[in-house]
Amino acid sequence: MRASPGQVLDAVSQLTAEHDPLVQRFLQIREAPARLALRLGLRNALAERPRFGLHEFTLLGREGDSEIAYGLIGRFWRSDFGLRPCADGDAFRRFAEPGTAKLVLHFSCAPAERSGFIHVRTETRVHCPDRRSRLLFTPYWLAIRPISGLIRRRLLRDIQRRASEQPQLGH
Repeated sequence: MRASPGQVLDAVSQLTAEHDPLVQRFLQIREAPARLALRLGLRNALAERPRFGLHEFTLLGREGDSEIAYGLIGRFWRSDFGLRPCADGDAFRRFAEPGTAKLVLHFSCAPAERSGFIHVRTETRVHCPDRRSRLLFTPYWLAIRPISGLIRRRLLRDIQRRASEQPQLGH
């Protein structure tokens, strides 16, 4: 990417999936079972929530202009995601409920070989604290992993677009 690391991480912090119709379609499909259950009169956590998106993640921290991380806590294999509230990075680190996974979405920047360019990397890590959560999460992850990768690639493209729209300020 041709932008400063600061511009890239600023673009990351402004990400939304709302402007990407393909990502929106994937999220609609993912939420379809829980939304159908609501229509059939079965309550779940989606009743009080807008469509799932990056706004659900908690900022865990930013290390200058080199990296930024977001966290999410939940039972992601459930049709309503089973999300748990998380106020900040400290609450995320302290959270230790059996049967509930913690996910970290991490972005990092490093200089590229070409002057003025940087490499941007995204990585998703999931911690399942016990056997039960691993057994429930594994088939879910195997099913959504290709789509998750595609979404991350589209997010990177959006980051590139946003960063290139910012004035070059040597952050």
